[in-house]
Amino acid sequence: MEATRGRASRRSRGVARVSASRAAARSAVLFAAPWCTVSVPGVAGQEAEACAPASAVQVTVMDESGTIPIPFATVRLASADEGALDGPLRAEAGSDGRVVFCVPAGVGRATLWAEFGDAASDETEVLLLPGTVRNVVLGLRVASVENGRLLGTVTDALSDAPVTSAAVSLMGRSREVQTNRQGGFLLDDVPVGVYELAVRHLGYAPLRHMVNVARGATTEVQIGLVPSPLEMEPLVATAVRLRRLEIKGFYERKRWGELLGLGAFYTVTDIERRNPVIISDMIMEEASIRRACRLGSRTCRLYNTRLATGFGSRCLMQIYLDGFLISDQGEADLWVSPVEIAGVEVYKGAASLPAEFTGPGSRCGVVAIWTK
Repeated sequence: MEATRGRASRRSRGVARVSASRAAARSAVLFAAPWCTVSVPGVAGQEAEACAPASAVQVTVMDESGTIPIPFATVRLASADEGALDGPLRAEAGSDGRVVFCVPAGVGRATLWAEFGDAASDETEVLLLPGTVRNVVLGLRVASVENGRLLGTVTDALSDAPVTSAAVSLMGRSREVQTNRQGGFLLDDVPVGVYELAVRHLGYAPLRHMVNVARGATTEVQIGLVPSPLEMEPLVATAVRLRRLEIKGFYERKRWGELLGLGAFYTVTDIERRNPVIISDMIMEEASIRRACRLGSRTCRLYNTRLATGFGSRCLMQIYLDGFLISDQGEADLWVSPVEIAGVEVYKGAASLPAEFTGPGSRCGVVAIWTK
């Protein structure tokens, strides 16, 4: 993440952190959240019944004509109901184009949309009652998405406590929303462009900050309001997230992997800042990971010293490139140069591996490389 410090005007005191949206999570239990998403071809109705007493939304993603199911599309569900959700739910549709969301009882109204590559559906709003099942069909439009979304959280800059009922708006647009119990808000269907984001709440210094809404992307903003009349210089951190990595789930795995200590993650910003000659220069800096290079060659093999089976043995890591296993001999430098890499995931053992990287020979760990 690239961070820049700037001096705001006296009326614009606070903290804002801006980043592009997280990618779609896999169709599974969403970690420790009190809801889940499931996608099982052929039994979606049964899975929807399992959501009781919570509400269930059964979504089918179709092509623009409404006749062909679209598999593996990213589906998102958001709610503006106060305290209902602390962020949009996201899941990947199954091979039949279907996914089921189990949502908390506090969600009475939800907005859904689907994304696949550069195509997206229109947003659909549904009303929910506890214990009911709503069926929704989302049609992907072939034309590129023209608008974007702004998703954010407002907290107290000193205590990190969520700020409820803060007024959030974009200068020049009439719509204004209020933050929910978790301090979250969502501004959807925002035309592409640069806007001045305004956040106000009684007892806090008002904040104004420039944000860039990109076409077909969700920009995430984290804002810390400073209690009045305390003066603080704002810290603004921005990051551009590649849509390709969003679709592949890189940012979601990075978020939870760093939170739970399951792996190490490098973005294109990290790679450009370190400027390694070969990518193993960075990866071998992780604890217990070493490399063996051929004499007179820049091609090296990465191995895990913590999992070696005996004296002199080397537990070679598996290498994935854009989601495909390309080497079980730890040869990461042979396939791609650092300037071509958009992101890297490093997992040091089978216990920390996401499902998409598990398999025979993965016990020594995995390096997953994603190209630009």
